[in-house]
Amino acid sequence: MSDKQRALVVLSGGQDSTTCLYWALDHFGKDSVETITFDYGQRHIIELKSAQKIASIANVANTVIPINSFAAMGGNALTDTDIKVDNSLETDTQLPNTFVPGRNLIFLTFAAAFAYNKNIHNLVTGVAQTDYSGYPDCRQKTMEALEKTLKLGLECKITIHTPLMFKSKKETVIMAKKLGGLSALAHSHTCYNNQYPPCGSCPACQLRAKGFKDAGITDPLLQKNHG
Repeated sequence: MSDKQRALVVLSGGQDSTTCLYWALDHFGKDSVETITFDYGQRHIIELKSAQKIASIANVANTVIPINSFAAMGGNALTDTDIKVDNSLETDTQLPNTFVPGRNLIFLTFAAAFAYNKNIHNLVTGVAQTDYSGYPDCRQKTMEALEKTLKLGLECKITIHTPLMFKSKKETVIMAKKLGGLSALAHSHTCYNNQYPPCGSCPACQLRAKGFKDAGITDPLLQKNHG
């Protein structure tokens, strides 16, 4: 298989990136996929262990890249402040404080640089603009613009694949089951409150729970913890 058909998956250790990993395995083949995970100073450090475990289950390489700048800048619930659900308490952007400004842009830029050195031309990410939060760096137009920028800046062919862009959480769960990723999802981490088993009450836990409920599938993470 040619280098242009190899893929690098941005694997956070969460539900969406795990589903995207199994999409990539199905799309590119298990011998043509590897993963990259970013240690950006997140409070939910369990993500890193989840990503490594999931990569091991899928039998793909996983590289962890440290980026501590987000923690140094602060100002968001994933690195240093409490979760806020009421948007009336937010800035004039009306974005929840779980939004880490520039995170996906930085992740994909670092991933592209990593892929460049390995002659990999496909990046896979779990961003989705159907997500409740409406993060601007998860939108299709943002990904299209970033892809163009990376092609120009690196002078190479880079394609950003977003398999979940227009899928609901229900559709994402069904997709994971179809691709054989449910067993790996048992080791994924979603909870914003860094609890394991998950707290079940934060926005991320509630969104995940709704997706599995709507799909009529029991969350394997809960089965693992209560089974």
